[in-house]
Amino acid sequence: MSAEDHAGHEQQQVAVYDRGAAIEQSDAFENPGLPPHRPRQTDLHPEKERRAERQVVGWFLVSMLGTVLAIVAYVAVPIVEGDMTSVRLSNLFLGLAIALALLGIGIGGMHWARQLMSSHEVVEERHPSRGSEKSRARAVEIFQLGDQESGFTRRSLIRNTLIGAIALVPLPAIVLFRDLAPAQDAVEAISNTMWRQGTRLALDPTGTPIRAADVTIGSAFHVIPEDLKDLDHDGGYLDQKALASVLLVRVPLDRLNEQPDRAGWSYDGIVAYSKICTHVGCPVALYEQQTHHLLCPCHQSTFDVTDHAKVIFGPAKRPLPQLPITVDDEGYLIAQSDFTEPIGPSYFERLHHIDEGHIPLSAAETENRA
Repeated sequence: MSAEDHAGHEQQQVAVYDRGAAIEQSDAFENPGLPPHRPRQTDLHPEKERRAERQVVGWFLVSMLGTVLAIVAYVAVPIVEGDMTSVRLSNLFLGLAIALALLGIGIGGMHWARQLMSSHEVVEERHPSRGSEKSRARAVEIFQLGDQESGFTRRSLIRNTLIGAIALVPLPAIVLFRDLAPAQDAVEAISNTMWRQGTRLALDPTGTPIRAADVTIGSAFHVIPEDLKDLDHDGGYLDQKALASVLLVRVPLDRLNEQPDRAGWSYDGIVAYSKICTHVGCPVALYEQQTHHLLCPCHQSTFDVTDHAKVIFGPAKRPLPQLPITVDDEGYLIAQSDFTEPIGPSYFERLHHIDEGHIPLSAAETENRA
């Protein structure tokens, strides 16, 4: 085959034809190129450039003002309990002020990009994810060029007001979220419950005291302090219930594996443990009668009732706090004291709130329980 015939054969192989139309198809398209650059008014007139710069600064200052107004509105327009008008006014002024703060940054940034940053269109060719040292050095050069074109370093007034607006805009959120914490010390608020010496164990939610004789083997009772029924919802009923909720279970005495220093914490096989999971605080409310295991429905942490609610499965790291109980002269179950350690998930200060005076604890056990 001659060279001319071979070239013709290769050309036939690359060409694609639409059957029936005999029109040559090609995946290639013509490069349209970039449109000619059209200078803006700020590129042609220095006074308009300065005016645009002042406008950008003005929008960033408006953002700062909105941030300050949000904090002022939160303090000056408090929510009055039972007054829906105060709720609406507080939400209105807070929303307007925060919207002003965010819009100031957004509009100022867009105005800066449209009027003052470089408007030349560029094409960046694709390249491998890890370029050569030469291309990486070029990237640094391009970054520096972008800084020069945007004027971020050169336009110090715009840069500083932008930084100020961004630094101030989170302040309303900090003020609002900080006010969600209890007025008292947060650690102290969850370190103690309503359980006291002599407090009767009562059914949840009726508040009926529980006799030891009514607790049969394999049964489980959701328990609250008897005094809880005296609180109303405005007096902290739900908060105290969340802290003091207990699960009461009776197991055969031969199955109960009690440590000698905790032998007096149960009564005739009846044990009481906090319902608040030590993982993330979900209610541990599922009881398996055959295995005597308590199961947390959220993340499947499993606790052994017969062995001081020891963790046998799941992400929880500590046993459920045990409530020491006994009976009074009338046969009703009562608490010997409050929990000897804080209920619920761990936190940094937990070690300092373990009641070592109630029962001696070794250093290793204190560390494990914390």
